[in-house]
Amino acid sequence: MAWLVLVISGALEAVWATALGKSEGFSKLVPTVVFFVALALSMGGLAFAMRDLPVGTSYAVWVGIGAVLTVAYAMAFDGEPASVLKIFFLAGIIACVFGLKLTH
Repeated sequence: MAWLVLVISGALEAVWATALGKSEGFSKLVPTVVFFVALALSMGGLAFAMRDLPVGTSYAVWVGIGAVLTVAYAMAFDGEPASVLKIFFLAGIIACVFGLKLTH
């Protein structure tokens, strides 16, 4: 259960990071609300997962999932340039996340 919550929390990290960018310094209401809700849920899930999983592993997996999803969303929908190297390195982050799961 802790791993499932951790993965969902990592995805919510991507939601709040994207909403933060779209809030334009908290000047837009909807992205600002999405940011704070997703932030609270993401942090709460991370804290829950850390009850059963090591802190370092939990944090690295949470950050990795959030980073990959944030960049993938930005490339797909926000015009961030994609490149073979960028995708290669994102795949490396994904491989590291799976590696951390396998070592636990």
